[in-house]
Amino acid sequence: MLPKFNRILLKLSGESLMGDRNYGIDPKMLDLYAMDIKAITDIGVQVAVVIGGGNIYRGMNEAETGIERAHGDYMGMLATVINGMALQAALEKAGVKTRLQSAIKMEQIAEPYIRRRAIRHLEKGRVVIFGAGTGNPYFTTDTAGSLRAIEISADVILKGTRVDGIYTADPEKDSTATRYETLSFKDVISKGLKVMDMTAFTLCQENNLPIIVFDMNTPGNLLNVVIGKHVGTLVS
Repeated sequence: MLPKFNRILLKLSGESLMGDRNYGIDPKMLDLYAMDIKAITDIGVQVAVVIGGGNIYRGMNEAETGIERAHGDYMGMLATVINGMALQAALEKAGVKTRLQSAIKMEQIAEPYIRRRAIRHLEKGRVVIFGAGTGNPYFTTDTAGSLRAIEISADVILKGTRVDGIYTADPEKDSTATRYETLSFKDVISKGLKVMDMTAFTLCQENNLPIIVFDMNTPGNLLNVVIGKHVGTLVS
């Protein structure tokens, strides 16, 4: 089984770790993701992961919480490191060697993010998990994912979601919504489709980095995407 992509960046939302819960981390989801990631490392794919923190902390309205935006964003970054540690533990339980790198220094927990070191880990077959976003407030983990993917020269960003691609409307609210197989970057902008926030999306567009949006919660889907099966929606 030959992979279509040599090096990928997998972008996961923090909410995806909740499973059926309203908050926190569902161990079943961690195990599912760990086994799916192991399946693609077993065929030689180099894997980097960026994971959000929305299952633990979401940047909430400053007027409601009294927490200023920058302060709240740093809290969110710490949540992504917690999720990264949880995914790291699940991967290592499955026999996958990993490294957790953080954009904010925390030596006892994670390596500092160093681009050349991250690439060397990937070349050695280790899964690299990037925590703490970009290390800067006012940027989302989507932007962190796009930035890291470009920095490590990934072939593609795989954005794992709860739905199996990009639709004409929200399929959870509109039963007539239809899925796109492929889209150009210009199509996404002209149709006003929500794939990523605009900063993240523009980074991908300017660097010709394709994005595949797919359902991560179906076991085996990640492997199917990596070997070139028509899963999800390709934006290129």
